[in-house]
Amino acid sequence: MRKEKSEQVKGAGSSQWNNPLTLLFPAIGKRTISLVGNLGAMLIFFSLAFVNIFQRKQFREIVNQVFYIGATSSLIVMLVGLFTGMVLGLQLFYTLVKFGSVGALGSAVSLSLIREMGPVLTAIMITARAGSGMAAEIGILRISEQIDALYAMRIDPVRYLISPRIAASIISFPLLTAFFDLIGIMGGYITGVLLLGTSGGTYFYRVQSSLDMVDIRGGFIKALVFAVIVSCICCFQGYFCHMRTDGYGSRAVGLATISAVVLSCVMVLIADYVVTSFLM
Repeated sequence: MRKEKSEQVKGAGSSQWNNPLTLLFPAIGKRTISLVGNLGAMLIFFSLAFVNIFQRKQFREIVNQVFYIGATSSLIVMLVGLFTGMVLGLQLFYTLVKFGSVGALGSAVSLSLIREMGPVLTAIMITARAGSGMAAEIGILRISEQIDALYAMRIDPVRYLISPRIAASIISFPLLTAFFDLIGIMGGYITGVLLLGTSGGTYFYRVQSSLDMVDIRGGFIKALVFAVIVSCICCFQGYFCHMRTDGYGSRAVGLATISAVVLSCVMVLIADYVVTSFLM
């Protein structure tokens, strides 16, 4: 009798675990708890790094990182901005022709760039160029035990490695966004005025009359938010690459770099929608 009861209980338990819903909910819960834990760790990580920005002897390293993140990324940002403005001018010209509103080309190009495309594309370009470099560099320092050596010398690695990069990103992102917007408007001028023959005076008059300080301020707010997101995610992924369970050594650095770029781009797009909803 006892044997039959134990077999019935065992059969009921196995049928319960064979239920797809029973297997699905623990997996979702595990992923959710892991996500919340990572977000909390990232917030603490950013808070410690941001506080250490204002410590002494940080100015020289911040300048070096501004050169690495900002100056070395300026060429690719301006090149992308030029062709983005030219494509916008071309597409919007043929769209506005259908409605007899070619004179509004300057307004359409400038507002599209300054409100949305400028901050987003600048952040993605910097992520691809400098963000991946930050994650890989810090990851190599981690797996080569140089960060542990900093601990042994009583040097705070977060203050020495992370804080200058976050400060440099906060400085560089708005400046590069302004360059992107300016070059993009000039690209729209090249397409709309020089190639398609619209009035240059009307183009720049529309650019000037349609832009308000609210639009410019909103673009710079987005650039600052994206700077915090990209720098924090890239530095976090590189700093803790040794804790990954899907790879070790150089493989962990490569996976951390990939994760940093993908997560940064996804979070930039999500943050763009959130910030836009608050600014509207």
